[in-house]
Amino acid sequence: MSGTGRRPTLKDIAAETGLSMAAVSYALRGLQGTPETQARVQEAAERLGYQADPVARALASGRSGSIGVLCASLEDLWQQRLAAALGRELLAPDRNAWIIDSAGDADRQLQLAQHLVDHRADAIVVIPIDPGAKAWAKIAQQAAVIAIGDALPAAKAKSEVLFDNEAGVSTALRRLAEAGHRNVAVLSPSRRFEVERPAEEIAQRVAFGLRLKIRIVPCPHDLAGATEVARAMLTSDPRPTGVLALADSMAFGVYAACSELGIRLPDDLSLLGYDDQPMSQLLCPPLSTFHWPLDDLVADVVARVTSAVDTNRRVRRTTVEPTLIERGSVAAPPTTA
Repeated sequence: MSGTGRRPTLKDIAAETGLSMAAVSYALRGLQGTPETQARVQEAAERLGYQADPVARALASGRSGSIGVLCASLEDLWQQRLAAALGRELLAPDRNAWIIDSAGDADRQLQLAQHLVDHRADAIVVIPIDPGAKAWAKIAQQAAVIAIGDALPAAKAKSEVLFDNEAGVSTALRRLAEAGHRNVAVLSPSRRFEVERPAEEIAQRVAFGLRLKIRIVPCPHDLAGATEVARAMLTSDPRPTGVLALADSMAFGVYAACSELGIRLPDDLSLLGYDDQPMSQLLCPPLSTFHWPLDDLVADVVARVTSAVDTNRRVRRTTVEPTLIERGSVAAPPTTA
């Protein structure tokens, strides 16, 4: 390393190798030069103790190498799995992912998105809490935004990978109706403000067509919070005979509350989950739920991130479809219901 106490620069490597600064820069990134030249430049860089300045590289290239993955709530086990998979797949020598938890707060999520913009994130992958928020339009003008789950109608997102909630929610409510249920509750992610999510609107519309009495119940993802909500729901009058939990993590709270209250699944209560957590099949009875192709979804999102960063072009939205996995937590309602 240089004995001057200052940080070695590209100019030092250029002087050491007799190459131009541009040639050194390209060789360090493996973009130009023969293998021998690249090896000579790399050896000189290591000998001098050179380390790339990420800020300078970002200013020169217009890229920071950082991708923000902005989750709605990492209390949701499915979002944990998705974030972990995206973090692995987005990792590259010149790229990294920031996994950020919005903690179920729509306003906080928008603030965090602006924070990512201010820190020059190359792209923002978001699971939106309030897809209809007008603030997304400004954010999408400043950074490439890729939405997962729900569309951002107010924004020109670079791409959207949407969940077919129309198919998922409709299939779930029809399954309960066909089993004979008429009084149904839908557990939906809790929110600070009255923001109706698309899945909730679908549930209300489909329930009307099926002549179901439906109640949308805000529910957190964590076990203690979900159990508390389920306990209050199951001690209300009238008690629902069927429940659709829009996350398996919420359904786990229903299992816990039923155990406390002596309610038998599925004899006294039918329950459907929504995202096929691995432990759902280990419950007693195993939870009937919906499988979403996580691996395909992650590959699709990563491809769209790469396209947005490299070409700055919008990519047509795609829709991910769920598959109902029947396991034994749904049956006919009790005859006294």
